[in-house]
Amino acid sequence: MCQLLGMNANTPTDVMFSFAGLAQRASEHRDGFGIAFFEDRGLRLFIDPESARTSPVAQMVRQYPIRSRNVIAHIRKATVGRVALENCHPFGRELWGRYWVAAHNGDLKGFHPPLHGSFRPVGDTDSETAFCWLMQELAKSHASVPTVAELTHTLRELLPVPAAHGSFNLLLSNGQALWAHASTSLHWLVRQHPFGAATLADEDLSVDFGALTSAHDRVAVVATEPLTADEAWTAMAPGELQVFVDGAPLVAPNTAAPR
Repeated sequence: MCQLLGMNANTPTDVMFSFAGLAQRASEHRDGFGIAFFEDRGLRLFIDPESARTSPVAQMVRQYPIRSRNVIAHIRKATVGRVALENCHPFGRELWGRYWVAAHNGDLKGFHPPLHGSFRPVGDTDSETAFCWLMQELAKSHASVPTVAELTHTLRELLPVPAAHGSFNLLLSNGQALWAHASTSLHWLVRQHPFGAATLADEDLSVDFGALTSAHDRVAVVATEPLTADEAWTAMAPGELQVFVDGAPLVAPNTAAPR
């Protein structure tokens, strides 16, 4: 299956340690990669149909001084849709004058919702179709930009619809928050004071966060599988929706979305 990485923080934060761990998993997920990160209201989005281990774009990203409060990254193992640039995650759209990005891990069978002209897929993946449908339904539900709490309430009602068609692990962000919906496998942790050291699970690489952070920093990281071998990751339950703001979850763990 594809691999997801999300980060939400209370201050612009470097994501390269986690991205290095994600990229190591591209040997089995070689059908493209992408990373999106917000800078205030702006968005930088890099995608490539090459493997994250060999892509020149991925190499450039590793050297780019990414510091962001909200990041979504994805490495793809194609199941629906050919290997092509337009089928690489994350996907991006505009709604209510803000950029939105999403990345999906899983397969949706028979999910072909009617879509109007404002939100239509460019590629041929089930993932982009589901994202366009979510944007369409959010736009129907709110006349103007809602609060994070209101958005979370609406997403709790919407997400079970595509999830009923298969596996729907999703990361979604508009630069204000990071939403994570689990179907089969998502894990999260929060790094905060007192910070310690961590070692990647897939590479012999360690970092001492205590030397790189302040006492006020806080970072939430979400991944398909735990990226580090020596930190306490929390597994999300099937149907669970978590929303992270300023590096902390706003929803109690293991709270499943209504079916």
